Amino acid sequence: MDGFYAGLDVSTQGTKLVVIDLSSSEVVFVDAVNYDTDLPQYNTKNGVNQNQAEGVSESDPKMWIEAIERVFTNLKESDVSIGEVRCISVSGQQHGLVAIDADGNLTRPVSKLWNDFSTLEECKILTEKVGGDEAMIREVGNTQRTGYTAAKIFHMVRYEPENYAKTKTLFLVHNYINFYLTGDVRIMEPGDASGLALWHPGTSKWSKSTLEAIAPDLAKKLPEIKPSDQSIGTISSNLAQQFGFASDCKIDAGTGDNMYGAVGTGNVEPGIVTISLGTSGTAYTMMESPFIDPKGEIAAFCDSTGHWLPLLCVSNLANGYNEILKIHDISHDEFDEIVEKTPPGNNGKVLIPWYMGERTPDVPQASPVYFGFGLDDFTQENLCRAVLEGHILNLYDGFKQMPVEPKEIRLTGGLSKSPVWCQTIADIFEAAAVPVEGEGAALGAALHAAWVWQKENGSNISLTELVNPFVVFDESGRKIPKLENVQVYKKQKELFSALSARVRGQKGADPFALRNELL
Repeated sequence: MDGFYAGLDVSTQGTKLVVIDLSSSEVVFVDAVNYDTDLPQYNTKNGVNQNQAEGVSESDPKMWIEAIERVFTNLKESDVSIGEVRCISVSGQQHGLVAIDADGNLTRPVSKLWNDFSTLEECKILTEKVGGDEAMIREVGNTQRTGYTAAKIFHMVRYEPENYAKTKTLFLVHNYINFYLTGDVRIMEPGDASGLALWHPGTSKWSKSTLEAIAPDLAKKLPEIKPSDQSIGTISSNLAQQFGFASDCKIDAGTGDNMYGAVGTGNVEPGIVTISLGTSGTAYTMMESPFIDPKGEIAAFCDSTGHWLPLLCVSNLANGYNEILKIHDISHDEFDEIVEKTPPGNNGKVLIPWYMGERTPDVPQASPVYFGFGLDDFTQENLCRAVLEGHILNLYDGFKQMPVEPKEIRLTGGLSKSPVWCQTIADIFEAAAVPVEGEGAALGAALHAAWVWQKENGSNISLTELVNPFVVFDESGRKIPKLENVQVYKKQKELFSALSARVRGQKGADPFALRNELL
């Protein structure tokens, strides 16, 4: 089991490289490039091109390649022998579209990213062509959303037909990085491909009607989908020579960042839930059979092990929290102290924190709603607790559609370090919550690379056995649900759900009556 294994995470804001040593169960190398500060020539903010039209979010794929070459150079110059890296795996930001020609040149100079909201019209047209949301879910396992890749391709067909005509291959982000690493391999794998909204993760079939609704020749421009738990080739001779990798260094199939976030948090068996607390929030769990949400709000994804990873994504999470810190000029620790001055449930004051278009529920033109606030209730204490509870209730309101009773919730992201956030998540989700330390998706990629290499070289080691020594919990931050808080939040969850439904014009319980019960 000796040797080194590398994981690359090509995310929206930066690229990280993690190298692990299986013989010592240690992370032996970590390096990262921040696009904004380390590659200023690309003029990005949070990794995204500036001065774009409203709703547009794009980046230059050449920036990702330059970032990778930097971390490879730093690995070459480190004490870790780059020639002993046996396998590399790539984690990529999901849903981004990269288009190349037969020679590997970009036919579209920028990539539309996961958070590009400019394709709402394409989503509507595709859904109508296929026969509505229910028909679309039958075809691809998901509804059409601006985050997914199908509408990005359709946008290119409609507005950039010359670029589309030149295109030989349409990639997701991590597939493009694999193409760069191998020099010529053009494939996809089930995990990341689930978010195309062109391929059904439950049936493993392309949707002919959706493909043809976009373009008659689209199927020819999409790579073959191969298993995610296998290697796809070896590193190119050019990169081996340039950086010193061994010529037989394998390239793993790789996958999306959420799938490798699961591996990096040990979420590789049923009952474990990972919640990522960033600007947006995600909650996902490994399942042994496909879950297709009849509403299309829970993303139907495959994972990186041959199983499934239903995933909830909310667009609003740390954004509201960060703004209230800024407006009131308070620190993270001060926020925790302020929240403790108010009781769980906030005496019936509820915030629906849709500060920007919300993905779950699907409300692209959303705005926040303050409910139960009297004229003298807009105090710092009440607002801080409303923001805390509102974001977590919004996350839970989507999560409850998943058919899972969490045994344990594993938390990642900056907010996982907050005792108040951890306790409130434990109380609302009614499960123990513990922060996970480490390198997230990049570590997951490195662990997956090791697992694949070991399997292909005669080892029967399970992924759980391989992952466990590397997953480190912050046990000082572990929180167990408090019974008295759980009882309050049971009623507040009903109130939030009813209020959310009423705001969206749906039937639901009477929020005013529920508030009186809570009080």
